[in-house]
This record gives sequence, C-alpha cells and structure tokens, in this order.
Amino acid sequence: MLLPHGAVIALIDGEKFELYRNSGNEAAPELAALPAVKLDEHNKGSGGRHYSSAGNPSESQQSEDAHAAGVASWLNAEVLAHRIDKLVIFAAPRTLGELRKHYHKQTEQALLKEYAKDLVGRPPEQIISALRETH
Repeated sequence: MLLPHGAVIALIDGEKFELYRNSGNEAAPELAALPAVKLDEHNKGSGGRHYSSAGNPSESQQSEDAHAAGVASWLNAEVLAHRIDKLVIFAAPRTLGELRKHYHKQTEQALLKEYAKDLVGRPPEQIISALRETH
C-alpha cells in the first residue's frame, strides 16, 4: 500500500497504543514516532460489563475492551478536530473488532486501511514492510 505523506499509523493491542506519522512521501515512507497518548479507559467496552462469570468476560478482557474503546474515542476526537485526516490501523484481531464498534463515521472515512495484525513494539522498518506485503 502507498502511504500518503502525513498519514497516521496506529498500532494497538489489548493494552498498548503507539502512533507514527509518515514524514516521507508515498513511494518512500519515513515513520516518525508521535508522543504517547493518555487515554480515557473508563468505558468498559461492549455493553459496559462490570463483573465476571461463566457468561461474561474476565476483568482482563474488560480492561482490553476499555482500552480499545479509549483508543477509538481518542482517534475519533483527533479526526473530528482535523488533526488526523488519513489513518491506517494495525491492531490485534480481537482489539480491531472492538475498535470498529466505537468508530465515528468521520473516522471510518479517514481510514485508508485496517490490518488485523499486532505490530505494537515493532520498529518502523517492520511496519513499512507490513504495509508493503499486505494488500
């Protein structure tokens, strides 16, 4: 995939969130790390479950859902404020499913591509390789 200049790449798993911006051009992307973000993770994700039993997710799953909801909320705010206009997301498969539940319509429009792949903690070169190999 060609990555437009200024596009933001978000890497998300169940507990971490990293951001990069393409400071290069489409043909020769250069990923610059963006500062860490403070998230509001009070939203307990799908349905706001607050207890665990055989039919309900564990506390750690609730925490992961809240993290995904917090990331989506932050991304929505950035898109609505016009600080992000092109977005690529790499997220662990389950996290990606939870993120999708919380996208604002404008965030959906800003999305260039989503990848159900966990790249949190990987260096920029591996992220660029993943963009090139995944169609």
